[in-house]
Amino acid sequence: MTKEDKVLVIQDIKGMLQDAKVVYVANLEGMNAAATSDFRRQAFKQNITLKVVKNTLLQKAMEQMEGDVDFSEMFQSFKGNSALMISETANAPAKLIQSFRKKAEIPALKSAYLQETFYVGDENLDTLVNIKSREEMIGEIIGLLQSPIRNVLSALQNKEDAAGASEEAAAEETPAEAAPEAGAEATDAPSAE
Repeated sequence: MTKEDKVLVIQDIKGMLQDAKVVYVANLEGMNAAATSDFRRQAFKQNITLKVVKNTLLQKAMEQMEGDVDFSEMFQSFKGNSALMISETANAPAKLIQSFRKKAEIPALKSAYLQETFYVGDENLDTLVNIKSREEMIGEIIGLLQSPIRNVLSALQNKEDAAGASEEAAAEETPAEAAPEAGAEATDAPSAE
């Protein structure tokens, strides 16, 4: 790879990292071509950008990044074959890695950066899988907010149903009592003739 090619690759990696909030680095070493292809396909379906990169170029790109994030905590994990995974959903890459781990020991998590925290080492995979995505958290919050409202509406509905039922019962009793009186008047009138 020429120096110009390396510069282009570094620029490409920097472009991927520029606005990334969720960055994973995984080890795909030892995966056969079919498994790697399937892994890429699943990543694409889940809107995860996946790029196999050289560790030195990835590190240089991260070092050149301008901004608040200092990726240096991840550098110690850059050994062997590395795949850069960028996602909008915090736990999507971890779930993808975990689903492939059911069949084999690889892919393995090298390191990750999300929610302003670094996770280094494969032992953090379960923690990352259990992190809730923004959409999941919003859904839970909406559910919690709706729960008291549902309870109030349910109580009001039950009260209205109970009030309606007692009014119906009262309305049913009134015509039944009024009917014999009307019937009595009707019978009285013919006998008076």
